[in-house]
Order: sequence, then structure tokens, then C-alpha cells
Amino acid sequence: MRNLDKYKGVIPAFYACYDEKGEISPERVRALTEYFVDKKVRGVYVNGSSGECIYQSVEDRKVVLENVMKVRGDLTVINHIACNNTKDGMELAAHAESLKVDAIAAIPPIYFKLPEYAIAQYWNDYSSAAPNTDFIIYNIPQLAGVALSRGLYAKMRENKNVIGVKNSSMPTYDIQGFVRDGGDDYIVFNGPDEQFVSGRVIGAGAGIGGTYGAMPELFLAMNESIESGDIKRARDIQYDVNDIIEKLTSGHGNMYAMIKEVLRINEGLDIGSVRKPLVELTDADKEIAKAAAKMIVDAKKKFI
Repeated sequence: MRNLDKYKGVIPAFYACYDEKGEISPERVRALTEYFVDKKVRGVYVNGSSGECIYQSVEDRKVVLENVMKVRGDLTVINHIACNNTKDGMELAAHAESLKVDAIAAIPPIYFKLPEYAIAQYWNDYSSAAPNTDFIIYNIPQLAGVALSRGLYAKMRENKNVIGVKNSSMPTYDIQGFVRDGGDDYIVFNGPDEQFVSGRVIGAGAGIGGTYGAMPELFLAMNESIESGDIKRARDIQYDVNDIIEKLTSGHGNMYAMIKEVLRINEGLDIGSVRKPLVELTDADKEIAKAAAKMIVDAKKKFI
């Protein structure tokens, strides 16, 4: 039986870190990594949706990962390597393995609707470029346009490097199916932040999420409450977290721009804005960010 303990717990999705010109800032990548080390989360999920990966070059994504690895401490590092072509993703997979990440992950191919055997080949090609590294399937059908079926998951488990699924579909029933099919040798990560508690309770061994970074203490508190059996406390925190998420998504600008502004306000951490075509914050949005930042402070006082 595999030991998957290093993946269990709270794993924030890592944000893109830019300088004033909108280019990747190695210094800010290292600062954000150190922030997560200090917060004592389980690990980080690098170069995924929160990292704006589809708007970055192969070289951009290499620079991000290299600087995360320089100051990772005890963090488990999962690097998302999917690209719109297999060649680039294999290059990123080999690069990730050379840096000794814990795992690589990938969404399915997007835009063209491919048959399941082609999707399996795409993932297996990526895995073959990092033959000594764990592989995680990223199921996010609402954005990728294709869902991971249980049949495709069964096919992928023939690959010895596959250790589980990052499941960002909204039904928790999907988590139940993947947990049941994989058993103890595989792990399912809850994706939707709004259902962290329900996803964990139904069987997800961990969570990976895009809002964790703005309020890691609250997700850690939810996780600790679940582990101790205090489901009421976990649920109460989740309700407050969901109110915060609604606030973070209520502006004109992109949610990640809002989160970065919250990090500036609450943590004094400046990691830039977002890359176009993602939308930057308006002046009105900055007032929303102030309100969200205060909600986070108040929730931490209430529960931590």
C-alpha cells in the first residue's frame, strides 16, 4: 500500500506573481512560497488555474517552479504541467521531475473534444516524461469541457504513477465514486472551496483550492475540526468562508486580482495583479477587497 500522507491536508493553489511590468517576479514567487511555509499548510499546487497557467509561456512556468523549489521547506509540491499540446507539457513534466517535485498534475486537453483513449494517451505521455514522479488527474469539467468518467479513471489507474484525482466538479457524489473506485492506494483532492467540508467528509483525503491562500488559517481550522470529529465547528467555519468567497467574487475584476489585493491588505504581501485577458480591479473593487479582508480578520478572531 502506498503512503500518501504527504498529500493529506490543506494545499493552497499557488498564485501567479508578477512585477510592475506584468512579468513573472522570482522574488515575489519566493515571498509567496515563504508565506505558505510560515502558515504551515501541507503543500502548494503550482501553475494551476490560480497560477494563470494558460496565460503563461513554458519558460514562465519553469521560472515559477524553480523559485518555489528554492524555498519550499517542508511543503509538498504538486506542479500542474498541462498545455494545449503534448510536446510542451512533456517538457514541463521532465523539468518538474528534474527539480524533484512530489507530483505533477494535468487537466485533460481542451478545445477539441477528444475521445477518452486520446485523453488517456495525453496523460500517459505526460507521465512518461516524468517516470519517477507521482501523477494526479485534474478533473474540472466546467472549464475543460470534458469530465473524468469512472471508466477513464479505471484506465488511468493502469499507470503505476497515477495516485489520484484533484476533483473540481461540483457534485460531491463524484468524489464518492472516485474514492470508492481507487481505494486506499489512491487519494482524491476536493477542488471546490465552497464544499471543503462536504468533500472531506464524503471521502476526499485533502483539499486543493484557489481561495485557501487568502485565508489559510480558516481552511486549516476546518480540516482540524473534521479530523477531530467536530463537524459542527467545521460547518460553521465553512459558512463564514463561503460568505467571504461570495464577497471575493462580487467585483468587476477577476477573483485572483481580488485575492492579491486582500493579501496586500492583511499580510503586507505584494505579488502584483493578474495577466490579461483577466481583468484587473477597479477603484470600486478595492473597496470590496477591503471588506473581504475585514471579513477574513473577523472570522479568524471568531474561530481561531
